[in-house]
Amino acid sequence: MTARAVGATLAAGVAVALSATAAAPAFAQPGAAGGQATVSVLHAVPGLTVDVYAGNDELIPDFKPGTLTDPMKLDAGSYDIKIFKEGEGPDGTPAIEKKVDVPAGADATLVAHLTADGKPTLDAFVNDVSKVPAGKARLTVRHVAAAPAVDVRANGTPLFKGLVNPKEAKGEVAAGTVSADVVLAGTDTVAIGPADLDLGEGTNTVVYAWGSAADKNLALKTQTLTGMHSAPGGVDAGESGQAAAHNERLPLGALSLGAVSFLAAAGVLYRLRTTSR
Repeated sequence: MTARAVGATLAAGVAVALSATAAAPAFAQPGAAGGQATVSVLHAVPGLTVDVYAGNDELIPDFKPGTLTDPMKLDAGSYDIKIFKEGEGPDGTPAIEKKVDVPAGADATLVAHLTADGKPTLDAFVNDVSKVPAGKARLTVRHVAAAPAVDVRANGTPLFKGLVNPKEAKGEVAAGTVSADVVLAGTDTVAIGPADLDLGEGTNTVVYAWGSAADKNLALKTQTLTGMHSAPGGVDAGESGQAAAHNERLPLGALSLGAVSFLAAAGVLYRLRTTSR
């Protein structure tokens, strides 16, 4: 598959997933009444760098594999999303251009990644930012790698078993630190790790297994949502979340998401600061 073909596939996925982050009515223009959405994007397609635009305004320049954007506050509305091969925008012909509806109230992560058989795709995951019991943390694991089913282990004990691309598993556990790794399902063959991962109280730590087993570039990426403490020492979360369908219990890692500034001038001028980890 050529780089342009991969770019087109990635672009189509971004457009589809943005419109699917939540079942809510769309708004005709950015800034319309109805609230905001929080959107982050993870680029987990190895070997391809792209530029992402809204209209003629660059949102994510030089977007490299393994990069997770900071969360962005967007007014609910419709956006003209364009994806270019690196350096070809905004005056060139985009690989794809599509109007995208961003629904109010969503807290989502869009993940451009490989399917189990190695084809570029994109999935939208709704992040659970509901309250966590005192002394606990929420852990979410997402399999977005070109790899077979895996088990996720903590301190050598399988906690999530048989996780397949593009599924997730999550649960609430005691806050703390574990040594985590990913093994091929039902075996002791380590695919990723081990790594010492911190699990903070009142957080939802999302761990992504991404890359390609065949190309031997499997890796972990982590994302942490904060502010979900419960009484007696807690604070309210800033966003309401929706739980994913697959639930299990275990602990894992952490990576703090920074806040990102947001400029709305003509209703389309938004820029995401990217953060390489």
